[in-house]
Amino acid sequence: MRAHVGDRLVIENISTEGTVRDGEIVGLHHEDGTPPYDVHWSDTGEVTLVFPGPDAHIRPLEHGQPPPAQDPHPADGDIKPAGYEAAALRVPRPGDIGRRVIVERRKRGLSREETAQRARMSPAYLRYLEEQPADPGVASLIRLADALGTTVTSLRGGDADLPPGQGFALLHPQLRDLDTEECRALLSTHGVGRVAVCAPDGRPAVVPVNYAVVDDAIVYRTAPHSTPAAAVGAEVAFEVDHMDEALSKGWSVLVVGPASAVTAPDAVRRLTELAPGTPWAGGVREMWVSIRPERLTGRRITAAPG
Repeated sequence: MRAHVGDRLVIENISTEGTVRDGEIVGLHHEDGTPPYDVHWSDTGEVTLVFPGPDAHIRPLEHGQPPPAQDPHPADGDIKPAGYEAAALRVPRPGDIGRRVIVERRKRGLSREETAQRARMSPAYLRYLEEQPADPGVASLIRLADALGTTVTSLRGGDADLPPGQGFALLHPQLRDLDTEECRALLSTHGVGRVAVCAPDGRPAVVPVNYAVVDDAIVYRTAPHSTPAAAVGAEVAFEVDHMDEALSKGWSVLVVGPASAVTAPDAVRRLTELAPGTPWAGGVREMWVSIRPERLTGRRITAAPG
């Protein structure tokens, strides 16, 4: 008997051929997937150590379809289930949880293998979570959240409509200024930032835009007569930040400089080719705005050494 984290252990009554008990396998004690297992029982919610008997069998991650979570390079004696090759070639269509897991581990510079090791699960199972619209059990989510330094609520998107920064402040926080090179590194190549402008109605406004860094300038696409387009011809402020809710840490970078419209056909063509993606807001946004940094400052909040 071999299993992966996320598979289900089913115990059946041999005489009646009915299911007596089942639970999610949330922990392995042997790398080859052999018993015993830590099982999160569906009837009691308890996690216990189980040595399966003859009345138990493993139900793969999704009953009725080949389990892509299985190791594509099995040990001697393993047998690939029918249809496994077709499942392995399936075009990735990650679900919401999978996309959030990918973002969190990349923010922390973790490979899939490192994340799986931290979460004590098979790399193949983690690959399945990241590439398919899976719905892992709470025990697997707890392990993943702990491995990524985040929360189950965040991985499920439960805090998507809440403003960031609701966690408690660090006991001994340290606020320090960032030098220019650190600010440039944090701006990176692209992302979402906020531009502060005087809107067409004359009132101050701060709006989010998808931006990219090209030749040391902040560039973004918008539509003529929109609020972000009001930046053209004025000195504006552009801000990017990031917060680690789990650890109550974060940073912000502020760019101040003149904004101008990019109109030269060659320059527009180049920016369009270099654009990492389309604006999240959708619609026709063919006007390019460039902000040339004249002042670049930033701050970071961390725990004080000690």
